[in-house]
Amino acid sequence: MTASRQRSIDINCDLGEGGPHDAALMPLVSSANVACGGHAGDVAAMLAAVTLARRHGVAIGAHPGHADRENFGRRELPTTPAAAAAVVAEQVARLEALAGESPQHVKLHGGLYHQAGRDPAMGKAIVQAIVVRWPQTVLVAFAGSPLVATARREGLAVAEEAFLDRAYAADGALVPRAQAGATIGDPEVVVRRAIRLVREGRLEAIDGSLVPIHAHTLCIHGDNTNSLTIAMAVREAFDRAGILIKSFRDCGP
Repeated sequence: MTASRQRSIDINCDLGEGGPHDAALMPLVSSANVACGGHAGDVAAMLAAVTLARRHGVAIGAHPGHADRENFGRRELPTTPAAAAAVVAEQVARLEALAGESPQHVKLHGGLYHQAGRDPAMGKAIVQAIVVRWPQTVLVAFAGSPLVATARREGLAVAEEAFLDRAYAADGALVPRAQAGATIGDPEVVVRRAIRLVREGRLEAIDGSLVPIHAHTLCIHGDNTNSLTIAMAVREAFDRAGILIKSFRDCGP
């Protein structure tokens, strides 16, 4: 998948995680990453998220992560490539069975997302596990990360992702959550970042420098305290700017 120059972009959101705004967030986004019972989610939450997504024409994706609910799956856990791949395959299959259809995309969560993005062996094992069972799905991966190149080498389509509500360092990495300013809750700031990303392919880093990022999909975290306000503000700003919000599968090459 190559970046589109059209005025269209996908907005994805992590849902089915027990947050209070799923029903209100769903019609504002184009792709839903449904927690698969690892870091969050259960049968009822998955079914509710799938039902909402279908009602609003939102692409349904799997959001597998470490089974570490105490830390919401955000901690990086020691694991092997084979074990990480098995975790992903098990959780994606769980959502597939409940939804009655293959997920349109797979986006790893939290600690597992970052580990697979950095570790070539782990990333390759996970990608291969996805290719074997879900060859037509799309992997959502951190824009410019080694995982993007790995997935493409293995024949898996990729949607490169940028985060609207997370701060970036000057080198293009996310600012660690423990650092002040790592999470952005001001809708006006998020809107400025979103417009610049779509129009210029750049994002302001925490030190004021501009980082080039070519993304197919923009993430709003469902568990952000201001997630609903942010999503509404971005949607309204995109409408005014003539930027279409639609699944990356429909955005063209």
